[in-house]
Amino acid sequence: MTPDHPFLSVIVPVKDGHNVLPQMLEHLSRSELPRETWELIVVDDGSTDDSVAIASAHADLVIRLPGRSHGPGYARNRGVERARGECIVFLDADVIVRPDTLTRLAETMMTRSDVDAVFGAYCDEPAAAGVVSKYRNLLHHYTHAQEPGEAQTFWAGCGSVRRAVFVAVGMYDEWRFSRPQIEDVELGYRLSAHGYRILLQPEIQVTHLKRWTFHGMLMADFMDRGVPWARLLAEQRALLGPAASKAKSLSLRAKEKSNTFFVCLGLVLLASSVPNKNHLLSSLGGLCLVLVVLRAWPLYAFFFRKRGLAFAICGVVLHMIYYLTAAVSVAWGAFLAVVVGEPRPDATVEAFSELNLASWPPVPRNPSKPAPKPSPAKR
Repeated sequence: MTPDHPFLSVIVPVKDGHNVLPQMLEHLSRSELPRETWELIVVDDGSTDDSVAIASAHADLVIRLPGRSHGPGYARNRGVERARGECIVFLDADVIVRPDTLTRLAETMMTRSDVDAVFGAYCDEPAAAGVVSKYRNLLHHYTHAQEPGEAQTFWAGCGSVRRAVFVAVGMYDEWRFSRPQIEDVELGYRLSAHGYRILLQPEIQVTHLKRWTFHGMLMADFMDRGVPWARLLAEQRALLGPAASKAKSLSLRAKEKSNTFFVCLGLVLLASSVPNKNHLLSSLGGLCLVLVVLRAWPLYAFFFRKRGLAFAICGVVLHMIYYLTAAVSVAWGAFLAVVVGEPRPDATVEAFSELNLASWPPVPRNPSKPAPKPSPAKR
């Protein structure tokens, strides 16, 4: 491995990352993995701040995509097209790596020839203040910590994939996902469908800098996770069979689906009991919610250990809202899948794609067309 032929190509997409990018890149530069073994590519996806200037102080290559933003999947693909490493590492612009994060990723990819992709988790000490931010990060950490080993999904916040494998499956779907949604999850499904092995190693950790708001949580769970997830699953109905419940796809576990059902049933029963003060319905509704609390007790106990009783109580409430949002978004997404069909970009993008006009930045690629076959760039 030499500076001209690094083992890892670290790709960081950014969109207006002024508040997080300096801290992210500073910690990345302190990685214990020898610098000659990895290159850093920052892809600016239409930022209006000084993200390009910030990235230029640290990156080996900064790719600037002027004009409208096409989403992190699109930006990551542009980075891979210029990458020289055997393995690609994807990092979000709002995470802080540990000194050993890159080392752990590299060790797995070098020593486990049977593994084609690996990803980690957020740590259990989120940087952002606020109940919602801590809840979201601790939930993510706990979920990944409970599911180590083989997975059928992927996480681009901190993950690595062999470059040849990534290109072979068609890269990120930049046609369907034009903003941060579940483009990494969909990639994981595709990798698994093609027989490639994905490994979840929760000991590979990063710290999340994002500050969540309650409104932002609802919008993300509804518009950027639940709805696109339901539309995706509607096209891949095999995932809804018995194998889906056994697969380590994190959010598709049977327990999570049944908890969502009991939360919705409980709330419906409680709401139905109000007009006539029906104690039987209210008791049954309360019983459903208590059942969910008992089934998810290990998670709530984890909240208590990390942040105390007050936070654990807030965590229970937020988690109930999380289940309710999931149910509503999945129902709406399934409806859209039947009535509207698969997501499509706007008419301008579709027209340029049909004409195959060369441009920079390139038009988002239609997955029904042959995938590009980028070769290592000479820089």
